[in-house]
Amino acid sequence: MKSIILTLVLVSAAVSEDIKANVKFYPNDANGDVAGNFILVQDDSTGEVRISGTITGLTPGDHGIHVHQKGDLSDGCTSTGEHFNPTNKTHGGPMDAERHVGDLGNFQANGTGVVIVNITDTVISLSGPDSIIGRSLVIHSGKDDLGKGGNETSLTSGNAGSRVACGIVGIASPVGSLSSTGSSIFVNHASAIVPIIFLLVFKFQV
Repeated sequence: MKSIILTLVLVSAAVSEDIKANVKFYPNDANGDVAGNFILVQDDSTGEVRISGTITGLTPGDHGIHVHQKGDLSDGCTSTGEHFNPTNKTHGGPMDAERHVGDLGNFQANGTGVVIVNITDTVISLSGPDSIIGRSLVIHSGKDDLGKGGNETSLTSGNAGSRVACGIVGIASPVGSLSSTGSSIFVNHASAIVPIIFLLVFKFQV
């Protein structure tokens, strides 16, 4: 019976595993100096995606960053397509209800061109039909106006300027199949298994 309980514990842990992805940034210009890495983790219990990492080689100041449609770097950042926008909304900021899935706002580079990132986003996902796995993250030369610029370009790209660096969002873990409906399926499975574990433990202790 102890082996059964142990198995259930292990299954519960497996179905509730967070999803992790990595991004390695490359400069759009072969002579560019922009480089860096991000780690993305989708919390199984909340669905939030935590993004952390460091970018170097930028000009000081704000830089727009977005998820783009394609994980295609065959022509540098140009071949990544437009902003990832499966819900067909206008461009906005990360806190706006009206925004592209890929709208992550601005990161500010310090005086030496370094950005240290540690944010959480509740719209992007690493699983489900709108997953950003296999797509790209693109860093722009200028500040994103978050759709408040008062012109047509503002509503599509935020007037953030040219593409200076990009990288593909690659899965790090789990190594098996991902749920097609998002992390909520993991929560439901774990929620069903945990009470069974406690009932079995209680039954065989009395």
